[in-house]
Amino acid sequence: MEFTAITSRQNTRLKHLARLAREKKYRLTTGEMVCEGEKMLGEALDSGVPVQSVLVRSDIEQDRLQTVLQRAQQQGAALFTADPKLFALASDLETAPGLIFCCKRPVQNTVDFTTVRHAVLLDGLQDPGNLGTILRTADAFALDLVILCEGCTDPTAPKVVRATMGAAFRQPVCQMPLTDAVSALRAQQIPVYAAALEPDSVPLSAEGLPARAAVIVGNEGRGVTAAALEQCDQKLIIPMAGRAESLNAGVAAAILIWEMTKKGG
Repeated sequence: MEFTAITSRQNTRLKHLARLAREKKYRLTTGEMVCEGEKMLGEALDSGVPVQSVLVRSDIEQDRLQTVLQRAQQQGAALFTADPKLFALASDLETAPGLIFCCKRPVQNTVDFTTVRHAVLLDGLQDPGNLGTILRTADAFALDLVILCEGCTDPTAPKVVRATMGAAFRQPVCQMPLTDAVSALRAQQIPVYAAALEPDSVPLSAEGLPARAAVIVGNEGRGVTAAALEQCDQKLIIPMAGRAESLNAGVAAAILIWEMTKKGG
């Protein structure tokens, strides 16, 4: 394997990785994102996501990374090393795992809605942990699509990607206005529900959701927006026997994903 040593904090590659870790606009402009750790690199390679470059901390034992680094290099990635102080400049973690890489941003620009049977639309979801949990759950149950609508956090932010445990590379995700998403789903005769604590909401029945369905899940604090509620076909609540008024957005989405996908397509 061939490595290029980074010896200056002004190094272009080092600055590129640091900006990807910290700047949403830069990720959007470049079409790339940054990830950390041997496991995540393996997940990216297994998923066929193009890896651009890999930075390894110089004090890490490279023998244990040999297999995954060779795979990355064989697929076209450039390999770099840097001492711990320089390496830390590219990481957003206090205790970094010793390997950072950048890859293409796996968010779809276009979607073939004729292949979609079930989807979750996220309306203003802001918490990176919740979004990561939803993407991980969607991947686990083979949800066709997660649609990020207005006001959602960036799905390629490092905190989100870490929370997905590799699902960020596999789960189909797109970003589009909610109105456009609802129109595209309706064109395929897919009903759109909204999870909302409203007077006219109906409890999710024992029969669950139809095999072809989409559900809107809202912001952690304010829930689904009024504009989104106006566009849904029906408002739903998840029946609860306890005293909690509502569920965490990530948990609610997980239950609804299970309900949508358990009947298959």
